[in-house]
Amino acid sequence: MNKHMRIRYKITLAVGVAITTVLVAMAMFYTHFQEQSVLQQNERTMQKLTESVAQGLQAVMLAGSADIAESYADRLKGVSDVIDFRILRKNGNEAFRDNETIENVNRRRGEESFAPRDTETEVPVLAGDDPHLQATIQSGKAVPVYDRDANGNRTLTFLAPIKAIESCSRCHGSGEAVRGVIKLTTSLAPVERDILELRQYSLGGLAIGLMATMLLTGYMLGRIVVTPLEKVMAAMGRVSGGDLDHQVPIDSRDELGRMANSFNRMTSELKTSYDGLRREQDKLTTIIHGAGEGIVVTDGSGKVVLVNPAAERLLEKSASQIIGEGFEHLIDDPDSMRTWLAQEAHEGPATATYKGRTFHVYASTILATDAHVVGSAALLRDITEEKRLEEELRRLSTTDGLTSLYNRRHLDETLNTEYHRAMRTHNPLAVVMFDIDHFKKFNDTYGHDQGDRVLQAVARNFRDALRKYDLACRYGGEEFVGILPNTTLEGAYCVAERLRADIEDSEVDGLKVTISLGVAAFPEIVVESADELVEAADRALYQSKENGRNRTTRAEPLPSPVAT
Repeated sequence: MNKHMRIRYKITLAVGVAITTVLVAMAMFYTHFQEQSVLQQNERTMQKLTESVAQGLQAVMLAGSADIAESYADRLKGVSDVIDFRILRKNGNEAFRDNETIENVNRRRGEESFAPRDTETEVPVLAGDDPHLQATIQSGKAVPVYDRDANGNRTLTFLAPIKAIESCSRCHGSGEAVRGVIKLTTSLAPVERDILELRQYSLGGLAIGLMATMLLTGYMLGRIVVTPLEKVMAAMGRVSGGDLDHQVPIDSRDELGRMANSFNRMTSELKTSYDGLRREQDKLTTIIHGAGEGIVVTDGSGKVVLVNPAAERLLEKSASQIIGEGFEHLIDDPDSMRTWLAQEAHEGPATATYKGRTFHVYASTILATDAHVVGSAALLRDITEEKRLEEELRRLSTTDGLTSLYNRRHLDETLNTEYHRAMRTHNPLAVVMFDIDHFKKFNDTYGHDQGDRVLQAVARNFRDALRKYDLACRYGGEEFVGILPNTTLEGAYCVAERLRADIEDSEVDGLKVTISLGVAAFPEIVVESADELVEAADRALYQSKENGRNRTTRAEPLPSPVAT
């Protein structure tokens, strides 16, 4: 059945096939019944005919005119539609063709009542053991035999018994129920013509009845069933097209009416749900499009299906470009994106840098309850300013506000770390400590602003004199400390002297500035802690001041305690 056929034609076709099958079956049954009736009527006619022949033959014989019986039988062969007519003895041979019966009758009567024939002929018609012949003789009833002649035309042979009666016993004796058999063969052509006409009338009636039934059925189905169904289907089409306000008219209270009523209720509930979903979708769309974080979502096949304006702004890409490049190329790092998607969501955001911005990237694969992939989502949060503020806060917490050098707190933490590293690796660690000579005079004579400018100038020279992995710190007031990893005592002394000379050769607002320095290095100076190393450098600084300032002094090992 064509899938695109309208339901009207499908129902009509289905009902038509069912009705056609029933009507054809009924017509075949009726035709078969009528054919059997015609054949049975023909058999009854043949039986009456043979009975009449038998009675006529008996009358001839009882009248003593046996010679007339042969002519009587021969004349019956010329009857219309009779193909063959024979009177047979019980052995299957044709009677009245020899003197056997005449001789038996004359002998039984004791006189020559009948003259013998001049010529004798034995004419076998049926075999003596023919089952139809034997059935006729044994049952004493007529047996019809249907057959075909040499041209293929159907024939009916009727074998009827010639029963013995009391009146025949004087000539033929007694003790036999059947004296002979009448064989009458007729053509069934007239009967078949009648049957053919019957079939034609049946087929014509069937065609007319079928056409009328189909037309009436189609009309009634269309009016009662198909039209209401088409209304429901049309309503479904309008609803599927988005017209949720459409209602199916209810014209009856039967199953179709209840179906229309159920459809209307379903549509109303669907509209209510749709309106609720639409409001929630509007809210979600407002949230997504108004969010400051970039949001990108894919479907189950990995195709990007949602890009909010924040994502376009943060990534500096258009939505079409993001969709075209694909989800994994959001920040042009597909390997990292695949790694993030493979992680559990609770592992927290990843941090990525893209086009000068720092992002927190929340990327995850979304799974349904049956564990198949529904899609992927990424949320991009710009933390560039947060990172800058964090770095600024860290800088402020570890640096001196006036000189921009590291402060005392950072000095203590770093020096302690470097000291323990030097202990583990046996690498040298040096400390340079200095202060500004006569700094109080700058403050007292020129004011604190001038003193601050002197501190800033000295700090710049100090920072420039050290390597990039050395640490320059303001220890407090006008005192400064430098941490020099992997530096020996002599190396630290050279750095200190270079710094001292640079400051001595410079001027601050036309004022000359000098510094006094002390250096100490581990393990050349045996100390038990980082604080002791600073103390050693402080003692050397004190020696420089004692010896006239503007100089560098190496720390000396502490004298070993004298045993008592």
